[in-house]
Amino acid sequence: MRLTWNEIRARAGSFAKEWAGKGYEKGQTQLFYQELFKVFGIPVRRHAIFEKQVQMLGDKRGYIDLFWKGVLLVEQKSAGRSLEEARAQALDYCQALKDAEKPRYILLCNFQSFELCYLETNEEYHFSLQDLPNHVEKFGFIIGVKKVVFKNPDPVNRKAVELVGELYDSLKENSYPSGDLPRFLVRIVFCLFADNTGIFSTRHQFYHFLEQRTSEDGSDLGAKLIEFFQNLNKPEGERARNLDEDLADFPYVNGSLFTDQLDIPSCDTNMRNNLIKACNFDWSQISPAIFGALFQSVMNKEERRAQGAHYTEEKNILKVIKPLFLDKLRKDLDRIKNLKGTRKKALQDFHDHLAHLTFFDPACGCGNFLIIAYRELRELEIDIIRELRAFHADSEQQELDAASLSRIDVDQFYGIEIGEFPARIAETAMWMMDHLMNNRLSLEFGKSFVRIPLRKSPRIVHDDALEIDWKDILSPDKCCFILGNPPFIGAKLQKSNQREQVRRIASLGRVGGTLDYVTAWFIKAGEYAKEAATRIGFVATSSITQGEQVAQLWPVLFDRCNLEITFAHRPFAWESDARGQANVYVVIIGLSKDGGGSCSLMVTTAPLIKVSTKQYLLT
Repeated sequence: MRLTWNEIRARAGSFAKEWAGKGYEKGQTQLFYQELFKVFGIPVRRHAIFEKQVQMLGDKRGYIDLFWKGVLLVEQKSAGRSLEEARAQALDYCQALKDAEKPRYILLCNFQSFELCYLETNEEYHFSLQDLPNHVEKFGFIIGVKKVVFKNPDPVNRKAVELVGELYDSLKENSYPSGDLPRFLVRIVFCLFADNTGIFSTRHQFYHFLEQRTSEDGSDLGAKLIEFFQNLNKPEGERARNLDEDLADFPYVNGSLFTDQLDIPSCDTNMRNNLIKACNFDWSQISPAIFGALFQSVMNKEERRAQGAHYTEEKNILKVIKPLFLDKLRKDLDRIKNLKGTRKKALQDFHDHLAHLTFFDPACGCGNFLIIAYRELRELEIDIIRELRAFHADSEQQELDAASLSRIDVDQFYGIEIGEFPARIAETAMWMMDHLMNNRLSLEFGKSFVRIPLRKSPRIVHDDALEIDWKDILSPDKCCFILGNPPFIGAKLQKSNQREQVRRIASLGRVGGTLDYVTAWFIKAGEYAKEAATRIGFVATSSITQGEQVAQLWPVLFDRCNLEITFAHRPFAWESDARGQANVYVVIIGLSKDGGGSCSLMVTTAPLIKVSTKQYLLT
């Protein structure tokens, strides 16, 4: 059975660690390539021979280090040697071979560096041994995978937004039902991501399905895609026995993403071309947090203003989560690493602590805060596991199954979102980030770790956060952190029901009518956390720290909710990866019951000074 790319990447990571710093041409070349081919699950002797004799000009004989007839020629040098000499030798050998023997690929290597040449397309790839896991697909010919040439591999989030926008425009122009369009689009984006990251059985599997199983005029594309979605929703054992083999080869993903039946879109050549264009993009470089921008990019300007939807890009999310919890956790781990006799027990206890942390975003939108928080928590866990494994010297312990090492999962994360579509996006994006971090774990420790089909889920509730009791979602005594970016609707722009919500929650009588909509989340969070040790970190419009709102909001938070400011950012301009981004100035404020009477006042780069919580509101 052929290995998945995830398994190959994990094996490549172990291979790179084993051969780091090694490399003597005469004594180790054959062992090196025996083990390299094992990375792909192929015995080297099945295809290739070592020391292939070649008759050169002038009766001179040469010996090719590794030769695979018609496919691959390898010229190997010792570690530290330049590959220019190897290149000249390899080209001379190619000239001496018969036409039927000439290779399509040349590999030049000195154990620590690779230069892979595609002779048919004149492409060359240069990478280090350490970076081999990121380039294993370039050796796809070893397992019979045809290379796919991507014309536009620009790994920029903004480019991804435009590509999805083009897909949206194609669907809308063909009058696809507006109720189905967002769900159809999020499925497509998930498949594009899965195609590049090992969720599907082989890399570019979705691309090949579209290329080979749909007509060029796009007339059957819609029906094929709906059939494809239905297939992803069925476990392998429940699928039709006579199912198309290309469909049957796709794994069961998870019913919640693909369970609803959608209308079949009427597609054309332009629609198919836009989808193929989106496939020709390296989605493995896209953060799942981009899902928020993808959602916002298909909303019109009026809808954005009405819903207060402002997508928060990663650098601004980090401004919240670093002082809220991440800086302290990282500091605690660094301290534990320096312990002597009690270090192992302290690491295990700290790992257990991380596995019990909970995170709650009561205005989660497409889940960007939860996604980035989850990624950073998993990064900490990988660091812990790396330290713990250093205590095990024997090889058996070093090869522990990755699944037994990771204890952090998406079910530690909770959210509320008023829109059903972004709530479902948040769930999907969390699974995407989980998969990326599982890949990281696999590469780090040499064992493939894939959570497909999906078992655990974040709890994202589709409801109005200002109308429900948050305690029904997560008990305050079990909630560690509340975070997020609540809607930014000024008092004059609020609808009548929104204004009444703010007045009711603030309980200030008629004088509460000038409060921004975002203040309702501050107050509800304060009431929710009044009897708990929960820490709060929110983005808000800068107006809540200026003018008449200060006298209305902050006495409620300080006196009624017993909160103090623990950290704050001075106002800064909003930025986003979404089309039509918001043009506002915001602040970031952290609150808790144990503020200690002072807080970290920050500019956009680093903590500046310590000030009293009351003084902050006057700066």
